[in-house]
Amino acid sequence: MKTLAVFFIFVTLLLVCEKTIYAQDAEKVAPDKVKLLLENDKVRVLEFKLKPGETTGMHSHPDYVVYFLADGSMETTSSNGESSELVVKAGDVRWSEAVVHDNKNTGKTESHAIVIELKTP
Repeated sequence: MKTLAVFFIFVTLLLVCEKTIYAQDAEKVAPDKVKLLLENDKVRVLEFKLKPGETTGMHSHPDYVVYFLADGSMETTSSNGESSELVVKAGDVRWSEAVVHDNKNTGKTESHAIVIELKTP
């Protein structure tokens, strides 16, 4: 009986955490929308381009900075299913701690941003 309870808890946790567990690198999830610009032992720099209505797919980032090259709006959905709307102007810069999310371009123009992922020492 104890083994069955432990198994049930494990399966429940696996289902709840499924999106986080299987979240992949953005470059692998959306190679047609994400381009690697630079990678070394300190940082990884990615260029994101999303046409209106496009999504990146669920992916993960370590701590990162994002620099927006174009005005736009997007919906970000986290791995727990919560969504938020983000409106940006060209030149906006944002910081984020490590995250698992999906982005959708909800605007009428192409979304264009540079993401600088920080690597831990």
